Amino acid sequence: MYRLYHNNRCSKSREALALLEQKQLQFQVRYYLDDPLTASELVALLKALAMPARQLLRSKEAEYKALGLDNPDLSEQQLIEVMVSTPKLIERPILQCDDKAVIGRPVENLLVLLP
Repeated sequence: MYRLYHNNRCSKSREALALLEQKQLQFQVRYYLDDPLTASELVALLKALAMPARQLLRSKEAEYKALGLDNPDLSEQQLIEVMVSTPKLIERPILQCDDKAVIGRPVENLLVLLP
């Protein structure tokens, strides 16, 4: 089962949703701003993405600068806690299928998980 971590206000996320609908795949949409991930869910997602938390942060958001997230001394756990409390900082869209996931920037990245 596919799961799309989606922000409807994001054009790339809307493109990802349209691609999945066009492919007529069965999938779930998680509006992660309204239904934030828990720390354990985020850890599992990072594992599926095969990346550290810092790479999943949206560094151009005002909160990134305001929270001093460019500090290289912040631990993985601290960055995860920030993304749990401020989900707007999570890069989007993300498509997950079982134990694999990919960020849809560009949206063509999603094709590696699609049949």
